[in-house]
Parts: sequence; C-alpha cells; structure tokens
Amino acid sequence: MKIAEIREMSTEDLVARVETEVANYNQMIINHAISPLENSAQIRQLRKTIARMKTVLRERELNNK
Repeated sequence: MKIAEIREMSTEDLVARVETEVANYNQMIINHAISPLENSAQIRQLRKTIARMKTVLRERELNNK
C-alpha cells in the first residue's frame, strides 16, 4: 500500500486497518514457522506497510495537539 493511499484513509479506518494487518502479520509469521511461505518477502512488505500506517497515525496525533 502506498503512502498516498494511507493518507487518504480516515483515522478510524486506519486504526481498524492497522489492527487487521497486525493480526494478519502475526498469522503469517506462525504459518511461516510451520511451513515456509512461497514468497517470504511478503512478511517484510507487510511489516513496512504496518509501519507506514502507524507513522501516519502518529503524524495525525501530533498535528492534533
């Protein structure tokens, strides 16, 4: 997900999406430990997407203060 797409989302949607993506990430880690994924780069990509979302949330939090 691109940063421009993340910035277009509302804060409530973004918080819900972060929770969903973190759960998906945790499940992917567990699945990868049991049997390796075909594309293990997906794990890194998902982790970076979560970081982008959290960064935008933090920016919004700081701008509101």
